[in-house]
Amino acid sequence: MLFRFRSFYGKIITFALVALVFFLYIKVIQVDEQGNNIVSSFENVASFRQSRHRHGTKNSESNENENEIQRPPPPAHKPDIDTGESYLPYESEILRDLSRQEPGLGDNGEAAYLVGEARIRGEEIYKKIALNEELSEHLSYNRTLADYRHPQCLKQHYNTGDLTASIVIIFFNEPYSVLLRTVHSSINTCNGNMLKQIILVDDGSTNEELHDKLDYYIRTRFPPGKVIVVRLKNRLGLIRARLAGARVATGDVLIFLDAHCEANIGWCEPLLHRIRESRTSVLVPIIDVIDAQDFKYNTNGYKSFQVGGFQWSGHFDWISVSEKERRRQQRVCKDVDLDICPTWSPTMAGGLFAIDRSYFWEVGSYDEQMDGWGGENLEMSFRIWQCGGTIETIPCSRVGHIFRDFHPYKFPNNRDTHGINTARMALVWMDDYINIFFLNRPDLKFHPDIGDVTHRVMLRKKLRCKSFDWYLENIYPEKFVPTKNVIAYGRVRSLHENICLDDLQQNNEKPYNLGVYSCSKDISKTQFFSLTKSKVLRNELSCATVQHSDLPPFQIVMTSCFENDDHNEKWQYLGNRLRHILTGLCLDHRGLHQGDYIQVAPCDPYSRTQSWTIDHGDDSYLP
Repeated sequence: MLFRFRSFYGKIITFALVALVFFLYIKVIQVDEQGNNIVSSFENVASFRQSRHRHGTKNSESNENENEIQRPPPPAHKPDIDTGESYLPYESEILRDLSRQEPGLGDNGEAAYLVGEARIRGEEIYKKIALNEELSEHLSYNRTLADYRHPQCLKQHYNTGDLTASIVIIFFNEPYSVLLRTVHSSINTCNGNMLKQIILVDDGSTNEELHDKLDYYIRTRFPPGKVIVVRLKNRLGLIRARLAGARVATGDVLIFLDAHCEANIGWCEPLLHRIRESRTSVLVPIIDVIDAQDFKYNTNGYKSFQVGGFQWSGHFDWISVSEKERRRQQRVCKDVDLDICPTWSPTMAGGLFAIDRSYFWEVGSYDEQMDGWGGENLEMSFRIWQCGGTIETIPCSRVGHIFRDFHPYKFPNNRDTHGINTARMALVWMDDYINIFFLNRPDLKFHPDIGDVTHRVMLRKKLRCKSFDWYLENIYPEKFVPTKNVIAYGRVRSLHENICLDDLQQNNEKPYNLGVYSCSKDISKTQFFSLTKSKVLRNELSCATVQHSDLPPFQIVMTSCFENDDHNEKWQYLGNRLRHILTGLCLDHRGLHQGDYIQVAPCDPYSRTQSWTIDHGDDSYLP
């Protein structure tokens, strides 16, 4: 009886399993018939690059933990491109766009101008997005540029072997015409055998032109597979979007470009040639300026260019090539003109650079916990140098870039992503020098959004990277450190009133009058000064000089410092007085109010307005 009982239920279970398998098989057949064109894995993402899916106005701040790649829906019916079925509206729009372009306008990189209503429209658009989109639509996607390279570049033979490049371009609501000009320019000026693909990564754009119309243009105007569009489900920001593009790339070399560039002829070859020589070199072209209003291509000539530096507040800046670097070039570039010799750069701007694709991943790619935009360029710069690589400017490679006066879009939740990302960088790479960063950015010292950096610290240990002290001594020795080799640093405060020296938030990259303001509670960037052991009164970028004048008041002008301190004006700190050695006059705030410009006057040992103290000092030097 027990045996028959078990046999009966066994048959029922067997029948149920067979039915379930048959049901699943039918479902699989249905999915396969409906979704032949759907990508099944990240590695096959290139197969849906021509997705016609519209993003609409989906919230760009939705959950970023979802799959970052946008999967296209299966088409109910494949349109016939040859007959124009379902594509006629896009073809008509594109032909209309091309008809608006004025032959020869802006050619050779010359400034271009509109008249009448078009000029007015361009001016109004510029106020909104810091770029003259109206004028851009009148310029050819294939407009020509003059050859701005050093004449010696034309004589060079570049041995790139069989290296190929993938160009990765991130865009978010970029003007359609500007983006397409970037793509056309890259293809027109880069050797076709070297350029394997251009990968456009859409970081959640809501501009309708950047969806189906862009896909159609790429499908019908470029060779198959030459230009790939990867669409992200949500807006992830520049850093994560670049990682998504890099994962799709198949070229030997990654070249990252911004979406508003125009390249000079022959810009690719020197980059690949140098990477073939040195795979751990990260390369930057000379970045020229394309005017955002008239699209004029501006250069400083072929002999003059700058390299990357940084400010202690965590911002990138441009600096002149140091004498130390010129001496190094003389040693290593004996067979070529020094003007076209690869030039070491302490940092890079980060928007445009080339790197061996395998090395990119080996050395840590990007910090994926950095959000939005900003800080990633200094993080990569310090990491490359401290972990055994080099950053080099390649003078024979030139790319023009549109620099806008302001960001035309907001970052998610209006967060200070640049500051937060930079704080993450400083915690990992700057060692004790992080204290100088926090003196400039005290608001970030305990910011809750900085997050955990343990995995990046472990990466540094794994790669056996050098210290930030090594970096400053060997790569950027000319960088001024406001707390080293100084008599005193901090706020320069009046002994008898709540008044401090202050740069009044003026542009430190140009000469300006030094002022006074109410003392901040702690050291702030505008009130951070140092008196060096060479007796130079300065802040990070500027040195204090006395205005040349026949009559008082004699004001203090902050000017660019000379690399050699012997050429900077000297100050003596004695008896709580700051005396300008050249004139013998003393710093004096008599009769001044906050916001006024500070001045010097004849020294008076009894004057209360000439008595100053500085926050932190070397006791052996202080009065």
